[in-house]
Amino acid sequence: MTIKKFQGATEEEAIEQAKQELGEDAVVMNVKEIRPKGILRTFKKSLYEVTAAVEEKDNRADAGMALRNAQKTHETINVTADEPIQIPPVAAPAMDPAKAEQNAIEFIKRNANLLKKDEVVERERIEEKLENLQSILEKQMAAEKKKEKEEDNFIKSDSKKNDNFAFVKMLYATLIDNEVDEKYINQIMDEIEKANWNGNSIDHILSNIYQKMILKFGQPHGIDLTGVKPKVVFFVGPTGVGKTTTLAKIASRLKVDQGKKIAFLTADTYRIAAAEQLRIYANILDTSLSIIYSAEELNHGMEQLEEVDVVLVDTAGFSHKSQTLKEDVKNLIQSLDARYSRETYLVLSATTKYNDLKEIADIYKEISDYKIIFTKLDETTTYGNILNIKLYSNAEVSYITNGQNVPDDIEIFNSQKIVKRLLGGS
Repeated sequence: MTIKKFQGATEEEAIEQAKQELGEDAVVMNVKEIRPKGILRTFKKSLYEVTAAVEEKDNRADAGMALRNAQKTHETINVTADEPIQIPPVAAPAMDPAKAEQNAIEFIKRNANLLKKDEVVERERIEEKLENLQSILEKQMAAEKKKEKEEDNFIKSDSKKNDNFAFVKMLYATLIDNEVDEKYINQIMDEIEKANWNGNSIDHILSNIYQKMILKFGQPHGIDLTGVKPKVVFFVGPTGVGKTTTLAKIASRLKVDQGKKIAFLTADTYRIAAAEQLRIYANILDTSLSIIYSAEELNHGMEQLEEVDVVLVDTAGFSHKSQTLKEDVKNLIQSLDARYSRETYLVLSATTKYNDLKEIADIYKEISDYKIIFTKLDETTTYGNILNIKLYSNAEVSYITNGQNVPDDIEIFNSQKIVKRLLGGS
C-alpha cells in the first residue's frame, strides 16, 4: 500500500492532486487544515493537507487469466499443413471404474484443500496489511494531534503575547499623552520587560508598572519639626507660581491643625503687594510678620523669634535667568546661623513647560538643596512633569496645591493618586 500527503489551497485541489498521482482508486484517509503562523498570519490563507492511500497491485499472475490466454493462443495457431499429419493412436490403459471414481474424488479434495489453504493465506495477508495500515494511521493521527496541540498552544501563547504588547503600547501612549518624558517611560518599560511581561497577565503588568512608578516617587514628607527650634523654612521659586499663598496654606495647617507656634519673615521687597498679602494672612492667623531687607537682618530677626516652633520665610520670586536676584536669595539662605535647623522648598507650577522646569531646577540647585511643592494642578490636565522633575532633580515632592483657597487646597503629595492619573485613571 502506498500512502502519501498532498497540499492545496482548497480541500478539493489537494484531493485532485492525490488522484492524479495515485489514480482514481486512491482513498482519502485524512484531511487537515494547516493554519498560517507568524505575525502576518492574519493576512495569509490556510492550506489543506490530504493523506491518501492506494493498494499496491499484486504481481502474481491470475491462473484463470493465464489459462484463458493460453486457450486464446492455441486458437490462433494455424494447424493446417501441406501434408496430412497422422498421429498414431496410443492405447490407454484400462482403468477400473471404481478406482477412477476414487481418484476423481481425491483430486477434488486435494484441490479443494489447496484452494482453502490459499484463501487462508490470502486472508491472513490482507489482515496483516490492514493491521499495518491501522498502526500507521494511529501513529499519524497521534502525531497530527500532538502537532495541532502544539500549534494551538503556540497560537494561544502568541495571542497572549500580542495582547500584552498591545496593552503595554496603550500604557506607553497614555504616559506620552500625560507628557511624561519618553526617556523615563523607556526606563520603566525596560524594568517591566525584565520581569517577563510576555508570560504574565495584563493585571500583573499593570500592577507592576503601578508599583514601579510609586517607588520612583518615593515616600513624601511634610515639614520636619524635629530638632532644634525654631525650624526655619524657606520658600523659593519663580515669580507667579504661588509661593506666598502656598506659605499661608502650610502656616494655617501648622497652627490650626497641629497647634504649632509660627512666625512670618518676608524678604520679598521687590513686589509691593507681596508684603501686604502676607500681612493679611498673619493677621488672620494672629502671628507676627517681619520684613528683612538683607541677609544680615535675617539672623537679627531670628533672635526675636526664639520661642516659636516654625519660622516661614517668603523670598523674592525671580526669573531663573536673573543672576543678581539669584545671588541675593542664595546669600539669604546661606547666611542663616548654623544653630538653626532649616529646610528649603522650591515652589513650581504644574503648568510650566518641562524644559523651563529643568532649567529652574538646575538654577535653584546652585542655591540650596530643596524639596518640591507643585502648585496649580487644577489648571492642567497632564501630570507628567511631576514625575519628570522628580526623576530629573532627584528631589522629594512634598506638597501639591490645586486651588487658591486657604488653607483647604493643599495636601501632602499622594503618589498613588498621581500615578493612577498618569496611567489614565481618575
